[in-house]
Amino acid sequence: MTSKGERRGVFVTLEGGEHSGKSTQHEALLRLVSEAGREAVACREPGGTALGERLRDALFATKKDEPHPAPEAELLTFNAARAQLVREVIRPALERGAVVICDRFADSTVAYQQHGRGLDAALVAAAIAVATGGLVPDLTILLDVDPAEAFARAKKKTDYLEREALDFHRRVRRGFLELAAAEPERWLVLDGSKPEMQITHAIWGRLQGLL
Repeated sequence: MTSKGERRGVFVTLEGGEHSGKSTQHEALLRLVSEAGREAVACREPGGTALGERLRDALFATKKDEPHPAPEAELLTFNAARAQLVREVIRPALERGAVVICDRFADSTVAYQQHGRGLDAALVAAAIAVATGGLVPDLTILLDVDPAEAFARAKKKTDYLEREALDFHRRVRRGFLELAAAEPERWLVLDGSKPEMQITHAIWGRLQGLL
């Protein structure tokens, strides 16, 4: 959702807290879009490019006994990976008419670094603006799950974000819900605890109108 005439594709993002089911829905949507005869491009954040994957490894390789990344370092690292992804993968795909389905995008930064970490909103917005160049998804799906319920699904906590206190994840959830309430035309909020097929059906029903 950027300047008119700037692209022909469709940009879809999946958002939510840890263990909300994004990966499952990501795979399902890629399959459905392909079956509908459209080029489907998968990407994830942070990552999706050689540089982005190295930055992802640098963030998530943090061990239990190591200091967590400083909030400002976290903000800039995520957005460095995003800047590369937008320029190398997302914009070229949209320009050729593809449907891009991304596991997380800029809304995650607002939820995690602004609401979760407490960073200044103007600072977060400035970093996002540099990374995205103004690119906004056509559709953002929020898989909303209570953090306590989500972590009950998990077998183990694998990275430093998952090891954060439950209060942190509750702030992140509130951040996502505030974002969705502010832009209801862009967001589709679904109960992530519902059966997978039911969620997929609801997303596909909304996405078909954009294809």
